[in-house]
Amino acid sequence: MRVVGIDTHKASLAACLIDDVGLVVAEATFPNAPAGFAVLLGWIRELGGVERIGLEGSAGYGAAAARCLLAAGETALEVPPQLSHRERLRTRRAGKSDPGDALAIARVTQREADLPPVRLPDAARETGLLGEARDDLVAEATRTRNRLHADLVVLVPGYGAAAANLVAAVHRKSAGRLLRRLPGVHAELARDRLTRLERLSAEVRALERRIEELVADHPLRSLPGAGALVTAKLIGEVGHVRRFRSADAFAMLAGVAPIPASSGQVSRMRLNRGGHRQLNRALYSIAFAQVRTYPPAQVFVAKKRAEGKSWREAIRALKRHLARNVFRLLSQPLSQPLSVEA
Repeated sequence: MRVVGIDTHKASLAACLIDDVGLVVAEATFPNAPAGFAVLLGWIRELGGVERIGLEGSAGYGAAAARCLLAAGETALEVPPQLSHRERLRTRRAGKSDPGDALAIARVTQREADLPPVRLPDAARETGLLGEARDDLVAEATRTRNRLHADLVVLVPGYGAAAANLVAAVHRKSAGRLLRRLPGVHAELARDRLTRLERLSAEVRALERRIEELVADHPLRSLPGAGALVTAKLIGEVGHVRRFRSADAFAMLAGVAPIPASSGQVSRMRLNRGGHRQLNRALYSIAFAQVRTYPPAQVFVAKKRAEGKSWREAIRALKRHLARNVFRLLSQPLSQPLSVEA
């Protein structure tokens, strides 16, 4: 099976074609631009016999190239960086180069039969983008709030007696009254930061309402502890759940499936410190909420503690259990398709 591997960069695409036994047939570099895509496609078809094309970074720098290849009827697959990194060590090429990376990507594409197809923009991805935009605004609001707090400590010592925090709108209004008549550049900048904080808070609320409306009818909302923001995170990061061959594969990607660490007569499992950290965090958020409010989860954790497991080990077991439920709910058909139109 002849395969092409493509290493994507901001300005270039390094491509490598290998034969049935993994030997290099041809290598070339193309501009990462529409004109370069046409030349790349012509190069692939001129060489002929290419059955699969693997791309690393098909959701980033290689997104436009992936769309072009799919539109031309080619089979384009996403190659995870961790697989190509390990393969790169086996190429026996000195140092690191883009052609060497493309060779590693090609060999992974040839060897791995179950690589996922490249992911095109869809409603699930755009749902995730809304969640990411909300996270960015929250982070910016936090930075602005911390800077404003530092200003108030200097300008209005003891301001906490009138404004307990800068999160609630009523306390921000109190802080505004304290700053209203203060002279000087420092006070002027503090008032500007307060205005910016109000604007950011309004934008965060608007995005949260939009996300809430978008995922209100999603099957994941039936899972206790899965709020709108966590649901949007899971939808956005997972995309099409059919990319995973099983619930176990989904759990491994999320980093909640334990890893065998046995040797000789010792048989044990160890914590998986890898996996998709955003998915792992989402499952932790659901687990933490269930432990506080959902009796079956509380019973589950209590049972694990009675077996001698620590609190953290019990939460990890709950996350593994939740991964199965999340996979099942993501596999259910939607009552109505997601629509991200404002």
